Amino acid sequence: MKKIKILVIEDDQDVRENIHTLLVEEGYEVYSSASGEAGVALANEHLPNIIVCDILMSGMDGYAVLKQLSKSKKTKSIPFIYLTAKVEREDIRKGMQLGADDYLFKPFKSDELLNAIEARLKKRATLKAESIQDSSSNKRNPKTKYSNDDKIFLNISGKPHIVPIKDIVYIVAENQYTSMKLTENKSILVRKSISAWEVVLPTKMFLRIHRSTIINTDSIVKMEKWYNSSFLVYLKDAKEPFIISKRYSTQLRRNQI
Repeated sequence: MKKIKILVIEDDQDVRENIHTLLVEEGYEVYSSASGEAGVALANEHLPNIIVCDILMSGMDGYAVLKQLSKSKKTKSIPFIYLTAKVEREDIRKGMQLGADDYLFKPFKSDELLNAIEARLKKRATLKAESIQDSSSNKRNPKTKYSNDDKIFLNISGKPHIVPIKDIVYIVAENQYTSMKLTENKSILVRKSISAWEVVLPTKMFLRIHRSTIINTDSIVKMEKWYNSSFLVYLKDAKEPFIISKRYSTQLRRNQI
């Protein structure tokens, strides 16, 4: 399973740790740094899908970070979101001229950060994979749910594939695509959003556990309480447990899992 990687560069420890925890709970792979210099090194090492960076830092500030990353072919196209308490027009213009994609002004709400990240990923992300269209979408009302016994018809590289609903273990967002993990360790990449899958999959069998993942509840092997009202859930055929974030724990209790 390949997660979306986010780099957080923030010298305020409390802010940095809060952002890190929030993003991990939402299913992202998160790297964090307390300085601009260390952040640049992490960016070159891990090549994150998006960077969230404070502006006012001692040593290398946020402007210098973006300027440095813009010099490299590997990092210059990474979406970049600034965090700042400054609201002067010239500061915003300076960041945009350097190539910043967005600004969030402190203090900000969790949803504001998550929405900004999602918006930038959708706008800037490019995925080097074959486009796979769910040909059944032309025959089915997109708001009509599948039943537990239904099968999905997929046209992959011109070849028809039939996937029983029950064989789906989990579905994970991959930018504008989703990766469908099936039994027997099979995977299929589909050009369809997590939200679109949530609409059509049967709610008694499938549960969205955070912004980027839907699981088949019949595949649950074990669950453990984690922290901050979150849970760890272990699925068969999955190497690592998933985090059910606090935001979706209400739905978990409603489904009486």
